[in-house]
Order: sequence, then structure tokens, then C-alpha cells
Amino acid sequence: MSSAHPPAHPPALLIRRAELAGGAVGDVLLADGVIRAIGQGLAADGAVTLDAAGGCLLPGLHDHHMHVAASSVALQSVPCGPPEVATADDLARTLAEAPGSGWLRGVGYHDSIAGLLDRHVLDAMRSDRPVRVQHRSGRMWFFNSAGIEALLAAGLPLPAGLEQRDGAWTGRLFDEDRWLRDALAGTPPPFAPVGAALLGWGVTGLTEMSPANAAAEADHFAAQQAAGALPQRVLLAGSLALAGLPERPDLARGPFKLHLHEHHLPDWEATLQAMRQAREQGRGTAVHCVSEAELAFAIGLFDELGPAAGDRIEHGSVISAGLLEALVRLELPVVVQPTFVAVRGDQYHADIPAADWPSLYRLASLQAAGLVLAAGSDAPYGPLDPWAAMRAAVERRTAAGTPFGPAEALTPEAALALFLADPRDLGRQRRIAVGEPADCCLLDRPWQQARSRLEAGLVRGTIVGGALRFVRSEPAPGQRPIA
Repeated sequence: MSSAHPPAHPPALLIRRAELAGGAVGDVLLADGVIRAIGQGLAADGAVTLDAAGGCLLPGLHDHHMHVAASSVALQSVPCGPPEVATADDLARTLAEAPGSGWLRGVGYHDSIAGLLDRHVLDAMRSDRPVRVQHRSGRMWFFNSAGIEALLAAGLPLPAGLEQRDGAWTGRLFDEDRWLRDALAGTPPPFAPVGAALLGWGVTGLTEMSPANAAAEADHFAAQQAAGALPQRVLLAGSLALAGLPERPDLARGPFKLHLHEHHLPDWEATLQAMRQAREQGRGTAVHCVSEAELAFAIGLFDELGPAAGDRIEHGSVISAGLLEALVRLELPVVVQPTFVAVRGDQYHADIPAADWPSLYRLASLQAAGLVLAAGSDAPYGPLDPWAAMRAAVERRTAAGTPFGPAEALTPEAALALFLADPRDLGRQRRIAVGEPADCCLLDRPWQQARSRLEAGLVRGTIVGGALRFVRSEPAPGQRPIA
């Protein structure tokens, strides 16, 4: 269960018999938003008491790369890609059987299902209502004819990304999410579905990485937090227009997001100037790199400017030996998505030459080289569950069970650490220690039992700012943790 938005100063919370780092069991007192004391037999007048019964108490998990609005909408959309949809017949059946009226929104599409969709293909699958299907990369939308007509009816100036061939609309839209939102007269969605799901997984903070984030998006995040719909602390990355974002404990300005596209790399000098502006704002630059060409371009930029605090590489999907050396030289942190191996690994094996497999989604070799790593979900383009990501980092297997770079596997402790990095300083691990923020994730058993499971069901309670925001169930008096 999750509570309503907590008061500004919730009552003190005393957690008894919690397993702490190193396996010791003790009490932890949380008050005024921070960890006030750790010891044996602590007492606090008027404090709410929670018996951890030997369960491991961790700092709250942090998703270091996600897209909150898109994730919220995706929870109400129709899955149109693997594993739910694998063939063109599957897609046709999914669209034909989707209930409701008005816009039908599909997500997660991949070319392996039916190639690059167009309006004619979608018309054959569903023509009685407007349809839009998003490619799993997040860069493309496909529309049927009714969908194109609905967009044109908005009367807005047409963007370059709305594709035409021989004077006719193909039904494809590339890299024009802001225009699409305006054409649909869309308002940002409520974040409650995402906030509640994250609480249930022990996530107390997130880094929002959409490149277009500006003042309007910041206002929506603040409003959703104030309403209790998004209990997590947010580091808001995005555009240079975030320069004036007021600093708050629960909503802080993150890095400038540079979203590279291999086939349309930006102007070199203009990009350097934007990165310089970010530094003048006290911000680093987070660069989206899912190909070797994009990573090489990013490394060239950082080589020219020199690295700065807050700079980071997003994804690092393909890192060859030479590029790894450059990342080490520049000391650039990499924010990885371990679950892509589990959910997309079979497709990577089918589409990518075997000689390139060792460069894909590295983990252990990056750490061995001395790079700082953190992890995010990239939701909705990857699964939101951080425990699935930890498990994928440890197992390194595809959905079909095929090993995928097993030498890149992490220990459970190293996988957990990917989600315990300080979002403001990825090289620092957050701890259960006096003076640290009172953001905690309580497991239902000791770590030595949990490390072999790494499942979301291990989370018994989630505490944000000292307030118990989620509790799965209370054990009976004297009951031992689940074995």
C-alpha cells in the first residue's frame, strides 16, 4: 500500500532489528528527513516503530535513466513488440482486438515484426479508429490513415519529420515528439502509476532524461510531487531552458541531455557551444550513445572541452576496446541498462555480427577498467523494475536462456551498487549512515538470502524522507524473515 503525500515533517520513524552493512543488526532512527542515529536499543518519544525482523535495510534505489511521462502513458498503451508481439499476424490481432475508441496507442514496436510500418500496412490491420505505434527506439511513430488525418486537422505547421513520398504521407514521423504532443493537444499525464510502481520496488529517486525537458515539464513534476502522485526525489535532466529551475530537496536540475543520432549528427561547433552553456549553468552533459559512431562523436566533444563534473555517457551500448581506453582517459561515467541483454539479447544475436558481441552492453570489463557505472531502466523503452535489471546483470542471459557475454556478469553486490550511486555524484555510493537522507528500502530477509533471488517481491517497505510510503505486509510478532 502507499500513503497519501506525507506531511512536510513526518513523525520520527524507528526501525528496529534491521540488518546493516556487514551483517550487523541494529536500530535506525529517522527524523527530520535524515538518519539521526544507528545503534542498539534506541528510543525516541512519539516515534513510529517498524520491526525489520532482521531484514536488510538499504539506501533507497535510484533509477538513473528513465522517461516518466512516457512510462506513465506506456502503462496505458498496447504492447506492440517482443515478447508479447513477435510477428505481423500477432500485431494485426493485437490492434484488431484492442478495446475502446479514439486514439489507439501502441508501444515497443520493432522492425523484425513487419519491417518499417507505414499507413497502408496499419490500415490493413485497423482502419476504423486513429492508430499510432511507437518504435521501441522512441525515435519513430507510425500512423494509419485515420491517424494522419487527425494530425493534419490540428492545423499546425508541418514538421520536417513527417515523411512524404511522391507527394503522399507515408504515415511515419521521425523525432518530432513535441510537435506530436501539440498536434494531439496533449497534456502531461498523471505520474501516479509510475510513482506507485517504483515505491513497490524500493525506488526512492529517479533521474528523468528526456532531452526536451524545460520549464513546463519542471512545473508538472513539481505539481505531481506536491499532489503525492510522484513520491520519489527527481533529478531533472533536459534542455538548456532548465537554467532557472529553483533548487529543491525533491526536484533538482540535472545534466544537459544531448541526444545523438548516428545518421544525423549535430553541428560540431553548435554542439560544443551548447555544452559550454551547460557548464556556465553549473551542469554537465549527458550524451545518448547507442552506436559506436555516436560514442566516438561524444568522445571527440569531451576531448575538445575536457571533462567536467556531471558529464556522463548514457547507454554505452557499443564500446570497442579503443573507445573504452578513451572513456577511461576522460574518466567518463557510463549509465547502463542491464535488462536490454535479457529482453533484446536474442534479437541482438540475430542482427549483429558475432565479432561485435563482446562490445555490446559491457559491465564487468568497464568496472575492471576503472570506470564509474550506474544503471537505469530507460523505461518505457526497457522494463521499469530495477530488480530485473540487477538479475540480468548477474545472469547475462537472453530471454531464450542463451548466454550473452557471460564474462561481463556482475556479482549481486555490484549489480545492487548500480542503483545505489548518488545521482549528483555517480562515483559516490549512498549508505545507511548518520546524516544521510532518510530514503530507505527495507527487504524482508537478510542480504545473504536476498542476493540469490534479486526479485521485486523482496521489498517489504519503502521510506522517502523519513516517511513510510510503502509497506508490503507486517510479519506476525516473532515471525522470522521468509527463507
